[in-house]
Amino acid sequence: MQGFLNLNKPFDWTSHDCVARVRKLLRLKRVGHAGTLDPAATGVLPIAMGKATRLLQYLPGEKAYKATIRFGVRTTTDDLQGEIITSRPCANLSLAEIETAITQFVGKIEQIPPMYSAIQVDGKRLYDLARQGETVEVPVRTVEVFQIDILDWREGNFPELDVAIACGSGTYIRAIARDLGLVLNTGGTLAALTRTQSSGFNLTTSLSFADLETQLETGTFQPISPDVALQHLPTVNLPPELARKWCQGQKVSLNFDNLGLVRVYENETRFLGIGQSQDEILIPQMVFEPVS
Repeated sequence: MQGFLNLNKPFDWTSHDCVARVRKLLRLKRVGHAGTLDPAATGVLPIAMGKATRLLQYLPGEKAYKATIRFGVRTTTDDLQGEIITSRPCANLSLAEIETAITQFVGKIEQIPPMYSAIQVDGKRLYDLARQGETVEVPVRTVEVFQIDILDWREGNFPELDVAIACGSGTYIRAIARDLGLVLNTGGTLAALTRTQSSGFNLTTSLSFADLETQLETGTFQPISPDVALQHLPTVNLPPELARKWCQGQKVSLNFDNLGLVRVYENETRFLGIGQSQDEILIPQMVFEPVS
């Protein structure tokens, strides 16, 4: 059981809960995930099984979300799971104002992560410090938002906006909701969040736990192979003799352009692992399937 699972994370489950459930269902010890999702969020949570856990770091970092932002409300967690800090009706807020303001959140932006997040400061998780009542300075980080599309707008005392957001790794959608509310001087918080894409996996092909259990019962479950999950990386093919040397940790010389990280195969069919291509040298980074 080596490969990946495109899991549709249920509401109110932590990413750790999901890993523990997969371990139990598949009777595996080595299970990991890519890209933590908050308990209140649903959607794509890539799961790696067996030796594939060593490949998590090589998955693409781009992510996409469908989010609902509620205006007029600020909370301690920047979503509806936290305590309300302020609640002020803003029925006069217009979609035109939002369309103007939201453009400043596209591109490379500076963002302060929510205080209730898994980021570590001095070796401690921010959410642990927040629960203990400690106030610390949260480091600003630069993230990249590729696109924000407005999907729907609902007027009212506490109007709501549905958006689709495509972004790079490390972007907090809760922080975008909070900061958009600050720019509009209304306050804002995240009311709902679904991750529609993560690390190359899409919501449309994801499996719920019910789907997974059914496939396991019927013997039809097949992990997603590393070849599919890592298809964003270029490939290098080695003949048997060079493949053996490479799998033993040796650098091998080949006449090809510098490609950076690559998938390495023996005779175009057997996936061997991840290499670094530079200066016509192929350097082993992670040997997945040694050649005997």
